Amino acid sequence: MADDFHRPTRFSNEWFERVEGDVDPVLRLQLASDTAQALLARVRAGADPEVVERILIMAREDGIDTVAELWSHARPHSLPGALWRVNLLHALVSQRADEAAVLYQQGADALHTAAPVVAGVPAPASPAELRALTETILRGLFAGDFALALDRAAAFAVVTAAGAVEAAHADEPTHPDRARERTRLAAALTDIADDLRVCARMWRDEALA
Repeated sequence: MADDFHRPTRFSNEWFERVEGDVDPVLRLQLASDTAQALLARVRAGADPEVVERILIMAREDGIDTVAELWSHARPHSLPGALWRVNLLHALVSQRADEAAVLYQQGADALHTAAPVVAGVPAPASPAELRALTETILRGLFAGDFALALDRAAAFAVVTAAGAVEAAHADEPTHPDRARERTRLAAALTDIADDLRVCARMWRDEALA
């Protein structure tokens, strides 16, 4: 597993670790909600392809660190919480594409559900195809069916989590530390998938804020 993580996020070795800051918690949550709603409203209102592409380039090359750190403290079942979780999945693929592709394919092979179909990655999965998937999901958030984008992100997380479980079982006899890390990753991805599915339902019910 890689020891260093660079932009587009400022995560430590512990994936999905929340970023703590000095901002007042109440103000932080309000800022998270305001920035998420403002970003989505501005982009989705016009759905200007150039604006959407600039956001995708920013996520791919520079990240959205400051805003994402605000989103990291939001309630899981909220608009900023959903955006934060999609950003985490995008960062995982951006920073660990080869590993993510292996885990995703292992999960797709192991699962007998519709999750791989919902995610929409051709088999066998390649790093380039996973990058394309996460950019498609991001594009869907800003210029498409928002709930569908969340469902696809959740499905990706489910499949990758299943792959991490398979990899952990294989690693346990000879690489117990890596097995434990992949077990933690699987648990985190499963939680993210559950939260994103709830957010998708709330969006369809016009209750996600």
